[in-house]
Amino acid sequence: MIDIKFLREHPDLVKENIKKKFQDNKLPLVDEVIYLDETNRATKLKGDELRASRNRLSAEIGGLMREGKKEEAEKIKAEVSRINEELVDNEKQENELASQIQEKMMKIPNMIHDSVPIGEDDSKNVEVEKFGEPVVPEYEIPYHTDIMESLCGIDLDAARRVAGNGFYYLTR
Repeated sequence: MIDIKFLREHPDLVKENIKKKFQDNKLPLVDEVIYLDETNRATKLKGDELRASRNRLSAEIGGLMREGKKEEAEKIKAEVSRINEELVDNEKQENELASQIQEKMMKIPNMIHDSVPIGEDDSKNVEVEKFGEPVVPEYEIPYHTDIMESLCGIDLDAARRVAGNGFYYLTR
């Protein structure tokens, strides 16, 4: 998964990388993640401010109680209770945003190394080195995922939802 900081600082590089992988349908994910990240950071900042305010008011309550100003202390206690409720809602929003960011980030492909040739499929792969001649048997060799599927050792559907075609989960 790409680092969120890298995505934040270089969205154009990430979009270019997505185009090189011919996955243009994933381009909007970059802007969505950046927006969600900004919102999440603002939400975290708001939570920090609420906690600081609560701590300041809590200290004030102690001083008012020592001075015998119970009515003023009760008003501030009500404010602290309101802040606590707001904090609970804020934390729920933080968790929801973090979950959405994680889900979308998992769909953005990793960066391609500069040495990798660009092509729509593996037919564009470049042969770097070859050892001997390939042996071609007289019978048809089944594809490895077909073998694993027949043995119930692979979950293609779950992997397609997460990573797209060409990936799979091994099962027990």
